[in-house]
Amino acid sequence: MKRIAVIVYMMMVAIMAIAQNLVGSAPSHVAVGEQFRLTYKVNTQDVSEFRAGNIPNELEVLIGPNRSMQSSYQMINGHTSSTSSITYTYIVAATKNGTYTIPPAHVTIGGKTIASNAIKIQVSGSAQGNSSSRQRQNDDDDVEMRDAGSRISGSDLFIRVSANKKRVHEQEPILLTYKVYTLVSLTQLRGDMPDLKSFYTQEVDLPQQKSFSIEHVNGRPYRTCTWSQYVMFPQMTGKLQIPSITFEGIVVQQNRNVDPFEAFFNGGSGYIEVKKKIVAPGIEIQVDPLPERPANFSGGVGQFNISAQLNKTETKANDPVSMRIIVSGSGNLKLIKEPVVQFPKDFDKYEAKITDKTKLTANGLEGSKIYDILFVPRHQGKYEIPPVEFTYFDTATNSYKTARSENFVLDVEKGSEIGSVSDFSGQEDLKELNKDIRFIKTGKVSQQGIDSFFFGSTTYWICLIALALLFISLFVVFRQRAIDNANVTKMRGKKANKVATKRLKKASRLMADNKPDQFYDEVLRALWGYVGDKLNMPVEHLSHDNISQRLTERQVDADVVAQFMEALDECEFERYAPGDPKGNMNKVYEKAMTAIEKIEETMRKRRSTKSAITVVLLLFLLPLSSQAVTKTEADSAYVRGQYQQAISDYETLLKNGASAELYYNLGNSYYRTENITRAVLNYERALLLSPGDRDIRFNLQLAQSKTIDKIVPESEMFFITWYHSLVNLMSVDGWARTALISLSLVIILLLVYLFSERIMLRKIGFFGGFVLLLLFLFSNLFASQQKQNLIYRKGAIVISPSVTVKSTPAKNGTDLFILHEGTKVNITDGSMKGWKEIRLADGKEGWIESSKIEII
Repeated sequence: MKRIAVIVYMMMVAIMAIAQNLVGSAPSHVAVGEQFRLTYKVNTQDVSEFRAGNIPNELEVLIGPNRSMQSSYQMINGHTSSTSSITYTYIVAATKNGTYTIPPAHVTIGGKTIASNAIKIQVSGSAQGNSSSRQRQNDDDDVEMRDAGSRISGSDLFIRVSANKKRVHEQEPILLTYKVYTLVSLTQLRGDMPDLKSFYTQEVDLPQQKSFSIEHVNGRPYRTCTWSQYVMFPQMTGKLQIPSITFEGIVVQQNRNVDPFEAFFNGGSGYIEVKKKIVAPGIEIQVDPLPERPANFSGGVGQFNISAQLNKTETKANDPVSMRIIVSGSGNLKLIKEPVVQFPKDFDKYEAKITDKTKLTANGLEGSKIYDILFVPRHQGKYEIPPVEFTYFDTATNSYKTARSENFVLDVEKGSEIGSVSDFSGQEDLKELNKDIRFIKTGKVSQQGIDSFFFGSTTYWICLIALALLFISLFVVFRQRAIDNANVTKMRGKKANKVATKRLKKASRLMADNKPDQFYDEVLRALWGYVGDKLNMPVEHLSHDNISQRLTERQVDADVVAQFMEALDECEFERYAPGDPKGNMNKVYEKAMTAIEKIEETMRKRRSTKSAITVVLLLFLLPLSSQAVTKTEADSAYVRGQYQQAISDYETLLKNGASAELYYNLGNSYYRTENITRAVLNYERALLLSPGDRDIRFNLQLAQSKTIDKIVPESEMFFITWYHSLVNLMSVDGWARTALISLSLVIILLLVYLFSERIMLRKIGFFGGFVLLLLFLFSNLFASQQKQNLIYRKGAIVISPSVTVKSTPAKNGTDLFILHEGTKVNITDGSMKGWKEIRLADGKEGWIESSKIEII
């Protein structure tokens, strides 16, 4: 029985060995350059390992092995049977004539190794219209896809990073290449270069449609493609690290066991997409510092040349002339400084129009930058414009070189005249091809200490107190007048002169009509009525003694009193005296008029003395204006083109006190000498003193446009922007003067409201006074805020060509980002010695060395 069982077992093993076999197949004859399929099929799926034979090098494997599985089921008369198999496929290209043998392949099934047949292939002739090189760069139509679920290893899909140079000088361009190697069907790949603080980076434009070629790595044929390239300009020195980048790719795999429902939900396709992350390794670059830079270094690193041309060599005074300067070559063209042209002193130069005609290549930027400069000669004569120099660092020779253009001779004939130095601001109306800074501010200016203000000063408080006392005084006066208007007796006193004058005029007419009795009655009424109304005396108390006593109490001179009493006596006497009636009437009339006029004159002198004292006090409170002594000389130096002399003069003037006009003019002078950093600094100082000046803002924005760093401010709520704009309409003292003027108007309107008898005027006084009172309060608020900004100045300007901002106040702190000269920062912490914590307008923060910035 045991013998039978052993025999049966051996027969089954033999049957299985016969049933499980590995068959290799391929065309027996192919042409050179022709692609063909090499397949190995095993009739079972219980395969643990497959090893192909050593395929000759003349038969180049393009793709493979790709593994596919097949299964089938049958049911006959209730009996079910099934078959299954696995096929391994290679895409192979014949590269050379000859006869080649592919050794057997091997598979392991159930722990047993089975070999295939050897395959002989004869290669001869050439394939028509189907060369090997073209097939290697073909599309993916013939790519064998791997089965769904197949593992994608790091050797199946990876990225190599290479740099054309690993040791360079600062600003010398590096070409960084990311190349993809794949054995799978890669359809998409995404990955972005991070923001590198130590490099200025530009991506090379590559075709969107990628073209693959074949490259062997470790004996395996990979489809390769240059996926992305970057030209990088190092901004720092030392060992700089380009970090690794994680790409995300999409690989297509074939799903051979397609279920109808699955195919429906998968778009009716037998393919699936698999996401795969590929990490491109980092790379280290050694950056050497440039040798000691010459004074006229342009910042260019590479190989350059320069040329220049004029649009005309003959012109008239005050007519514009254009010069074109062309800097061409390869290197860091975007980072070079504008070439400096040494124009004659009386030429007015305007901002250059820059045209960028560069393209990105492996050598950096290649092409040219064109500078079109407009200038205006002011006087007749023959002028020489020296060659334009461009000093750069030549990476081929590792040395500095200076390229020069040709020199020019410009013949200027007499032309139209323009304004003299004193009114030279008219040049702003010249037609300009490009924007230029606005002209300096001429005329006298007032100077004061940067921390001394009219607002909050003793004089300011004296003015406020004086206005308060003025209001009280006027209130008392108008109040008393209102009381007096209500007092009939007192009103009679005020109108006494007017009533007496009317009676005397009537007496004059009676005298002309020769009516003596009526004349004397009217004169007596005028005299007795005047003294009664003026002295507020009832009729029964009117007597010579009482009148004399009351006039003396009113401080009327004794002579005037005697004349008035004499006029009364004369009138009564002449009424009945014999003689010429007409002559007597003239005599009495003159004495009466003289007596009343002298009493009025005496009382008016007392009132005018009080008014004069008030006027003197008000004039004493007015501030005295100051005059600048040498500003005219500094302005003249600027207009003549002697900008260094103008800088020296303006800085000397500023030692005597701050002035927005002087800082503005100093900024203009620095701008003309191409010192943009100092120009920005002085424009900022001018704006701090006069925030509402449009000329200062215009020139500041123009100067900032020439700096390297372009800071985009953080967005803020619209009402905050409005509030800041309102505060910056005027300076500290401007708001202080507005406050005093509004308070003065409040006093006037309040008096109108209190003492006017008309309803409309009272309404105007009330509402107008209320509005102006709010203006007074807000003016003080805005002045106080402006004063705080000036006293506790937090703004600063970077004065170093470039500086690295650190995460901590130490030189070994982490590098955060790089700033360049002319950039504005706000100091948030100045407590650390030698360091300042700063914040940019875009919200970035960090620590910077104190010596690298200057407080505004």
